[in-house]
Amino acid sequence: MPRVFVSRAIPAAGLDLLRPHADLDVWADRLPPPREALLERARGCDGLLTLLTDRIDAEVMDAAGPGLRVISNYAVGLDNVDLAEAARRGIRVGHTPGVLTQATADLAFALLLAAARRLPEAERLVKAGEWRTWEPTLLLGRDVASATLGIVGFGRIGRAVAERARGFRMRVLACGRGPNTDPAGAEPVALDELLARSDFISLHAPLTPMTRHLVNRDALRRMKRGAVLVNTARGGLVDQDALAQALRDGHLAAAALDVTTPEPLPPGDPLLQIPTCLVVPHVGSATLQARDQMARIAAGNLLAGLRGEPLPHPAPAPEPLRD
Repeated sequence: MPRVFVSRAIPAAGLDLLRPHADLDVWADRLPPPREALLERARGCDGLLTLLTDRIDAEVMDAAGPGLRVISNYAVGLDNVDLAEAARRGIRVGHTPGVLTQATADLAFALLLAAARRLPEAERLVKAGEWRTWEPTLLLGRDVASATLGIVGFGRIGRAVAERARGFRMRVLACGRGPNTDPAGAEPVALDELLARSDFISLHAPLTPMTRHLVNRDALRRMKRGAVLVNTARGGLVDQDALAQALRDGHLAAAALDVTTPEPLPPGDPLLQIPTCLVVPHVGSATLQARDQMARIAAGNLLAGLRGEPLPHPAPAPEPLRD
């Protein structure tokens, strides 16, 4: 049977599909394999099932050798895989789009609401025994209903967030990938206009060389004073030093991050010291249904690649963000 290295234990829904058809080597530790271990375990493999925490580049492909036929990434994003190098070698690459759309959109909106109403600060106050009585000016947040939401990156997840915003009668602005008109009723605008007009900004763009630090010091200055930033896409979209400064200065009211650079943030990171910055541990797709379906799709991509068949969910060509 073909040899396959799985770089972390994914849900059984996927592993059970693979076991009858491949000689599986599954990394059992909770943490990702160290680089040397990844290179060693990839040697002689016909297929790799990888996670976004694994950097899959020419060195890994060299280690696997000429028999490597397919790389199946257990993620929607593919910034951890050198797609150009894989294409040059004729190695097929798959990913898991679509199935985590609703789960990630739910989390993005949950983070937006939590940041708007200062829920982490409120919980800390209660647990610290500082809740004395009802107060007219205690932890005043921001209205979400009828506010303006800017969505950067208008693919599946961005459109799903826009649909949720309709229930709050929000005005939705959008820029990035996707059609100019959409059932969610978003208004297409340039990025500069979106930054200037939005009360809340939610990031859903892919991480590419063009979008790295898309939200930088200049972009943060162009945002409304008192705006809220939500990121459930990739940490690299945001210049985190500039974000920390914007929060400390009070230019931004709050930020809510499911993704950071690095992951996890070190304990002394400035963002973790700012009360108005909510950070959660990359749980956008963390529902039982979404993760099981991701495992099935990742297994399906891998098996198709091993058989020489078209991948059900092949990696798309990278698309730059457009205004």
